[in-house]
Amino acid sequence: GIVPVFISLTAGMKKERKVRTILKAILIAFVVLCVFILTGGPLLRFLGIHPGSFFIAGGILLLLTSIDLLLGRLGRTKTSGQEGEPDRDDVSIFPLAIPMLAGPGAITTMMLYASQGREPLFILPVLVGSVALALAIAGLTMWASTFFLRVLGKTGVSVIERLMGIVLAGLSVQFVFDGLVKLRVIAA
Repeated sequence: GIVPVFISLTAGMKKERKVRTILKAILIAFVVLCVFILTGGPLLRFLGIHPGSFFIAGGILLLLTSIDLLLGRLGRTKTSGQEGEPDRDDVSIFPLAIPMLAGPGAITTMMLYASQGREPLFILPVLVGSVALALAIAGLTMWASTFFLRVLGKTGVSVIERLMGIVLAGLSVQFVFDGLVKLRVIAA
């Protein structure tokens, strides 16, 4: 699911910059997920934040991204390809690393598995290894996106971008719904 998003977000980027974007997104997502594996449960309990809040926040962020993709607007999710752009325009951080790769579902899942593990010396390395494997596969699929771009062409990518905007909009609403259920605001 990340390939069409990656194609549309990196349209016009040079190959080297795309590779840097992939590596940076994977590294940031890995660090974020590992931080939540190791400290997420206690941190959220200390701050009094419910995991359902992550679903709602991630849903809102994804909705903003989906609107840009659906309408084909240059905005938060697009870059001009110029060197020296500010970090706020870096798609490797938002939306690729957070919330696409390290989203509310992944963060909450990692925290729940880490906090339920009866043997932390076993479960923590398994979770870290699972995250590394999943992110490696995601990185390979993003790297292979140039193949998809050649096959689909600009028109095909534009169509996929709009369709992905619709899919992301639905996913964002589902995240908000799941967050409201987890917070017990509504019943499933």
